[in-house]
Amino acid sequence: MIDSYAKNLPYRPCAGITLFNREGKVFVGRRIDGHKDIWQLPQGGIEQNEEPKEAAIRELKEEIGTSNITIIGEITEWLYYDIPKNLIDKIWDGKYRGQKQKWFAGRFLGDDAEINPIKVENPEFDIWKWVSLCDITKNIVPFKQDVYKKIIFEFSTFAKKVSGSRN
Repeated sequence: MIDSYAKNLPYRPCAGITLFNREGKVFVGRRIDGHKDIWQLPQGGIEQNEEPKEAAIRELKEEIGTSNITIIGEITEWLYYDIPKNLIDKIWDGKYRGQKQKWFAGRFLGDDAEINPIKVENPEFDIWKWVSLCDITKNIVPFKQDVYKKIIFEFSTFAKKVSGSRN
């Protein structure tokens, strides 16, 4: 339960990409920050005067080392989650109660060799893999579960093989 102090905090604007390969599988990365076996989709904060789509593509490049994609879908509304009360002072300098997120679906156009999240400037993932869309909630932190379930529902149409697949 979020307390009255946290209820007065704003949500941090964020954008993310559900990245599909040609097989209809989705990129997930394992967090490098000590959360053993916590996986997530590429996402991050929207900078001042930045459009959500631009932020999502920038975050993808910063987190996995490539932005060789085409946007194929978008969830039109913002998705929200609150972080647990015990994390408010530890995340984002205590400025936010959680995130409001704009999600995009992207089709990866390159080869797996382009993806190297450990070689980026500030790594967030130590390893990565392609998984079925329905499996993205298996190792996500509990407070993001509802957002990921909405992503599965909205983007399920993209979870199919594209002809001429290489990755």
